[in-house]
Amino acid sequence: MKKTSARVVPTALLALALGFQAPALRAEMVATPDVASQQSPDAERAKVLQFMEQASVKERLQAMGVDGVAATDRVAALDQEEIHALAQRIDSMPAGGNLTTTEWILIVLVAILVAIAL
Repeated sequence: MKKTSARVVPTALLALALGFQAPALRAEMVATPDVASQQSPDAERAKVLQFMEQASVKERLQAMGVDGVAATDRVAALDQEEIHALAQRIDSMPAGGNLTTTEWILIVLVAILVAIAL
């Protein structure tokens, strides 16, 4: 009987130690779009509201006949998918004016005409 308990105790301790072993951890590279898509809903809503506070956006809303307070209330009523879509559209917008090739040619032609006239 003593021999049996001498074998059982170490075997049970070994089984307990292996059973409570922490799972193996892995380190992986994380792509930027994956991390960016995990923004909190509050951060995306704040981004949309901050965008709406810009003077040019307020002017455009007024030109369309939308009151700023009403627009803010509408943003507050949007669900998470709609806020996420708006935040993505804001991120994809160009930072400045986007001139086409035709517009550049016209600018250069006007500059040449002004230089010749002087």
